[in-house]
Amino acid sequence: MNDRVARAALTRHFDPQDTTGRALVRALGAFAALRVATGEQPPHTFRHITEADLTEALRRWAPRIQDVDPENDLATIERLGGGFLIPGDEHWPIGLDDLPDAPYGLWYVGNIAHGIPPVNRAAAVTGSRDSTSYGAAVTGEMAHGLAQRGLCVISGLGYGIDAHAHRGALAGSNGNVTATIAVAAGGLDRVYPSGNADLAAAIKATGLIISEQPPGNAPTRHRFLQRNRIMAALAGVTCIVEARWRSGALSAAHHAETIGRHVAAVPGSVHSANSAGCHKLLRESGAFLVSDAADVAEILAD
Repeated sequence: MNDRVARAALTRHFDPQDTTGRALVRALGAFAALRVATGEQPPHTFRHITEADLTEALRRWAPRIQDVDPENDLATIERLGGGFLIPGDEHWPIGLDDLPDAPYGLWYVGNIAHGIPPVNRAAAVTGSRDSTSYGAAVTGEMAHGLAQRGLCVISGLGYGIDAHAHRGALAGSNGNVTATIAVAAGGLDRVYPSGNADLAAAIKATGLIISEQPPGNAPTRHRFLQRNRIMAALAGVTCIVEARWRSGALSAAHHAETIGRHVAAVPGSVHSANSAGCHKLLRESGAFLVSDAADVAEILAD
């Protein structure tokens, strides 16, 4: 088993926020860490892992051992017309390395020919699933303008703002760069939400859909929140167009701030609950106020 196969296995065996698993990989590397986690290699004393934490982790991981089949997962993603990226690969997005909990690897489907652009050539645009007509119009125009400038639009393939961001970018694409990338919360053998299947097909034709989750893993609320850190790390700026006060989209902005990326927000009506989260960002976090693609492109150019 090589490092690629081991990392493919780890995407199924470890949760992204499993600190013991991450400490094990840092201490041993992916291959040896997997052997310890699956019981193929006896555990021993580690400098940064207590015996109690390792014992608890081994108990937690034990039920997953029977599901670990990286060769099958790699064959599945190949049948889907995709692949699996790991650190050091030509197309590995080095922006992910800024995350303290960077993915062990990235599953992808779509057109990898243009690769994944550097962070200074990409903007994450996201927000509410129940977007208003105002949010839809601003998002579509912004994404279209960014794509026309040769910038990549990162979003999450959800309903509402996400879908408008992807569609706007596809409409503005010049065909010379990856216009849009969707970051999924589950395995790439299924499209979620299913109502965006046609949009997913259009993205794959010229862009990419990526996920840290292996084929077969269902999207869950926790995984939606986890994937937001990937969106933030891929982009030089994360722009929230519409978000309610407690919207999950705000976590993308939080992750961006945590790793030193820019955050931007589009203001809305003071009477609109859909803009309350954006106003909170502008008031409390020092987010840039933006209204169009030119504003976002200017932030990326800094």
